Amino acid sequence: MYPLILCTLVMNESVYTTESTYTNESAYTSESAYTNEGAYTNENAYTNGNAYTNESTYTNESTYSNKSAPTNTPQPPRFHSSLHEIPTPGTSFERPPRYEPLLIRTWLVALVTTCMVGLAITIEAALYISGTHNGFYVADSIFSYPSTLFLTSFFPILLVVPLAWFWTITDWKLRSYQPYVTLAEGNAPASRSILLDYNALNQIAVLFYSFKYKHHLVCTSTLTAVIVTLLQPLAGSLLQVRQVPHAVETTAISTRAVALSPNATQLEAFLASAGYVDAAVYSGLNDPPYVHGEWTAARFEPEPGVSLNGELVVNTTGLQTQVNCIDAQSLNLTSSGGRYTAQVAFPNACFATFTFRAADGNQQYSVINASSCAPDGQEISFQPVVFWYYLRDTITANRWDGIDSADYAINGPQVSAILCQPSMKVFLMLTSMNLSNGTLGDCTILQNSTEPNNVTGGALNGQIFNGIVFADARNVYVGARAIAINTGLPGTIYRYASQQANGIQSVFNDPHSWLDATSKIYTQHLAVAAQAIYFGQDNTTIPALLIQDVPRLFVAALPAHLLSLLMILIGIAGLVAHALHAMCRRKLWLTSPPGSIASIVSLTSRSGFGELLRPYDDESRMRSSLSGLKFHLDQRTGAIVAEKDSSFDASDKVSLLGHEEVYRRPVF
Repeated sequence: MYPLILCTLVMNESVYTTESTYTNESAYTSESAYTNEGAYTNENAYTNGNAYTNESTYTNESTYSNKSAPTNTPQPPRFHSSLHEIPTPGTSFERPPRYEPLLIRTWLVALVTTCMVGLAITIEAALYISGTHNGFYVADSIFSYPSTLFLTSFFPILLVVPLAWFWTITDWKLRSYQPYVTLAEGNAPASRSILLDYNALNQIAVLFYSFKYKHHLVCTSTLTAVIVTLLQPLAGSLLQVRQVPHAVETTAISTRAVALSPNATQLEAFLASAGYVDAAVYSGLNDPPYVHGEWTAARFEPEPGVSLNGELVVNTTGLQTQVNCIDAQSLNLTSSGGRYTAQVAFPNACFATFTFRAADGNQQYSVINASSCAPDGQEISFQPVVFWYYLRDTITANRWDGIDSADYAINGPQVSAILCQPSMKVFLMLTSMNLSNGTLGDCTILQNSTEPNNVTGGALNGQIFNGIVFADARNVYVGARAIAINTGLPGTIYRYASQQANGIQSVFNDPHSWLDATSKIYTQHLAVAAQAIYFGQDNTTIPALLIQDVPRLFVAALPAHLLSLLMILIGIAGLVAHALHAMCRRKLWLTSPPGSIASIVSLTSRSGFGELLRPYDDESRMRSSLSGLKFHLDQRTGAIVAEKDSSFDASDKVSLLGHEEVYRRPVF
């Protein structure tokens, strides 16, 4: 076959024989060459594996002959394309529809973005409600088996995992489409088209090369996929469960109402009260249940089944006990035969006289009724009382004469007297009680009590027992209780004064210390006794507010703000990137998912430039083999087409490996 081709080339005067024609037994003559007058003869005869004889000579007499042939020797084509053999789609058969992945369709991305913005707004709203409503209710049964940390971190993370998955997959899709988008724009070098594989790179490398090649949409998409990983730790720290006081409207049972106890004259309540006050001074006890300072509340209890770990706030009846103690205006102390007589004058023409013997002790105390300060005919149990205190402080001094010493006293007797006129009022008050120990909280007056009773009216008519001086009792036990109360309570006050930082002497030196000590102890005594003396049995339901330390679900502020901000930014950035990328894909008509071997072969099998590559070429060899070519998508068939780069000089050995082609690309 080769001699036949050679003879044909020699006999034709217009044949242009190039020196690049090789004689090889494997050479063949293309039968597709045309011989026509006025046409051209294109032998396309290959005489070597990579070289062929391109006659491209004209036989038309009206055209130029060999005499007018160019003097420069043309370079042979590097590969052979057979795109003309591919049928035009849409003529002999229906053109397949364009393939568009569901995940990167603009409407779906817009839907996900809307959900993310809505979720961000929901998180901010939940944060606001969490702050204004003291968290969210959490059933105790929820935390019976799994841990609190597991529930508060697992479910929020589970909520953002689909979002993280979505943006990661869409980024992968966007990266896989980028070489085809570049080919659709045309005039693309190999390094930025057929050799570009963003999916084979890690995300940091993708960010670098996409920024370098100015693929801004890929850079934005990958940056979004990187930032989306922050959603999971932020979601894991979004919720917190704390034990906090929480108020719930409920009811309580009031078990007492204002009523005079029929056993008041038995003095058992007063004796118990005096004993509690004495124990409180010794042991530093606080007020007992239902007593707070000068206030005594009617007993109330929570509904059955309520956990006793909180506080119950109620509107209930309260007794305000005031002892109205005052200092003496003057005190005249006289002595006769070892007996002292003290005459004390108080405001409003009140006076009292009491006597004591110095031999009975250096520290003495007692209490008497002040009949001169009481209304005429008032029983002794309701009259004002006078507490008096005596101290003879002896300081031992030594008179040394070398042999013996003697003790002598350098201070005289000291006496103080306090007048107390107890009174009591009944109010409707707001108070609270600690359910664990019954401690009564602060009391706030709401209004005067108008309910009829036999304490503010009836037999007592507003009078109050002084609780320490009683009429002579016929019952020896009642009399013994009266003596114990009468001697015990002043002793408790004296002991309380002795416990002060500078001792008992400092209390006598301060003109108001005895007044303060007497008012404190006496008030507590009457308030404790009032619970049993002025309240009777009752059983009514009253409104209440239950404040308990319960587990409440809170939204943490910092993770909520950061999570909401990132979700909005990721959603908007992703939507913009995918919307612009969809515009760039309008020129692209792929009928199958990119990435499979079959789809790649279908796009390049007739393009011819595959002849420049070998199966065992590495990336540098492929880059070298494809240098000097520009690539684009054929508008008719959609195949990948390679053309020679007019700006590339094949003789430049430096450019063969290191040539960076000038590439004009679109904005995105």
